[in-house]
Amino acid sequence: MVVRIATWNVNSVTARLPRVLDWLNSAQPDVVALQELKTTTEAFPHNAIGELGYETLAHGQGRWNGVALVSRVGFEDVVRDLPGQPAYDNAVEARAIGATCGGVRVWSVYVPNGREPDHPHFAYKLNWLRALELTVRSELAARPGLPYAVIGDFNVAPTDADVWDISAFIDSTHVTQAERAALMAVTDAGLAEVYPRALKGEPYTFWDYRNGSFYKGFGMRIDLILANEKFRDRVRDAYVDRDERKGKQPSDHAPVVVDLSDGSSA
Repeated sequence: MVVRIATWNVNSVTARLPRVLDWLNSAQPDVVALQELKTTTEAFPHNAIGELGYETLAHGQGRWNGVALVSRVGFEDVVRDLPGQPAYDNAVEARAIGATCGGVRVWSVYVPNGREPDHPHFAYKLNWLRALELTVRSELAARPGLPYAVIGDFNVAPTDADVWDISAFIDSTHVTQAERAALMAVTDAGLAEVYPRALKGEPYTFWDYRNGSFYKGFGMRIDLILANEKFRDRVRDAYVDRDERKGKQPSDHAPVVVDLSDGSSA
């Protein structure tokens, strides 16, 4: 039975492996969605993570994308890539993987960055979010009683309050009306956001490596948990593990953790 679920953009699972292993030992999650693996499916550290009692599903191409699910409650109904997922530069990128883990349907997603509002990657981002919306609608209709969550790096700040200074994002991606509308369409498909609390400071999940952004508090909240009512009814706590952004060779993202009831009375 799933009790603790987390999402973490690790910004290279190879570079971050010691931290990932330490965090799995200390946080003891049941299911973790990882993004930005920057490695291939075959080179993913299946054995190292498996030694901690986890099964692993990875979907990577050795580029800057790549997603994975790590579970100690098993996997069922595994899907790699969204149905109808758009391509970019004639390639379908490894940005989504879904599975049912201990009675909860979980998708790990790494939404395209978009780069700039007038860049072709921006249109790709919007099309990708549309494919995610259609996937959510289809799966929720097929199994409406199943707890369901789409978690990961959405590369969209839902509101102006989710960035450290909205004036710093003029003419930038992540905060445009089009991106937020596309994200809202995903939630309108039958999901709502699970809002994490901050253990310290603001509940940001990303801080750029440059210019001392983390220590200045120049963050963004772009790592999200979108869930259906069956999932949300079981939520007992949700928080950003900000300390994982500190120390030696951190990712530029912090894990977001959700604790659930065991479901016995759900």
